[in-house]
Amino acid sequence: MTTTGYFSSVDDVAERLAATGYLASPAVATTVFLADRLGKPLLVEGPAGVGKTELAKAVAQVADARLVRLQCYEGVDESRALYEWNHAKQLLRITAGRDESWDEARTDIFSEEFLLPRPLLTAIRSAEPTVLLIDETDKADIEVEGLLLEVLSDFQITVPELGTITATRRPFVVLTSNAGRELSEALRRRCLFLHIGFPEEELERRIVTSKVPGLDAALVASLVRVVGALRAMELRKVPSVAETIDWARTLLALGADTLDETVVRDSLGVILKHQDDIQRAATKLDLDAV
Repeated sequence: MTTTGYFSSVDDVAERLAATGYLASPAVATTVFLADRLGKPLLVEGPAGVGKTELAKAVAQVADARLVRLQCYEGVDESRALYEWNHAKQLLRITAGRDESWDEARTDIFSEEFLLPRPLLTAIRSAEPTVLLIDETDKADIEVEGLLLEVLSDFQITVPELGTITATRRPFVVLTSNAGRELSEALRRRCLFLHIGFPEEELERRIVTSKVPGLDAALVASLVRVVGALRAMELRKVPSVAETIDWARTLLALGADTLDETVVRDSLGVILKHQDDIQRAATKLDLDAV
């Protein structure tokens, strides 16, 4: 089986991800390099909006690889994750061959022509460089983790009617989780683990400057400090990095020169998503202290 080998060093990871606009911390760059070098799936955990999904997209971009995404949700099952048979086409085939015996028809309808590959099978069978993103794994039912074990252990999938399909080229696998529920130890054991939290102030300033280059440096610094103060409050949903960037774009669109009380009050809905959070922030946020 061919391994990935997309990166030559930790510095290479950081530099090439930065070229796509993804500014990786040393911990992120190191773990991505090890996942690539060791051929291990990478489990990325952390709050929503800190760049877990974007990391997989950035790796696919710098590696010039195909991105195959399995979006997890409650109720996702084998037919959505692995494969399913094209039942309508099978029925048409059976109807067209009424004079055949069942054994003759069965051999035909359970063939490659009637197979509908879903994300996991698509990634396993891909001969080109591939990044497999299993997004928001914690939202899927625990039974789905059983489907992932064979894929993540041996990079193979068993289709009873066709046999075992083994990857000829190992995909770079990224699983993300918002820690909505605890993932099984069996799944964790097969992965390298990376936690991405909210970035340090200096890194977040660099991220905002990279994504919104037209914003004044002093205003970026003020914005990041205010977001940090909001994250220190007891809110239902604290602002994510993605929402920091949205706020920066908002300030640029408004032509704001400073982050004063009027601007903050009028635009809090960009970064806070619940009315009680907006009211709490409006009452407790002291701009003179940040």
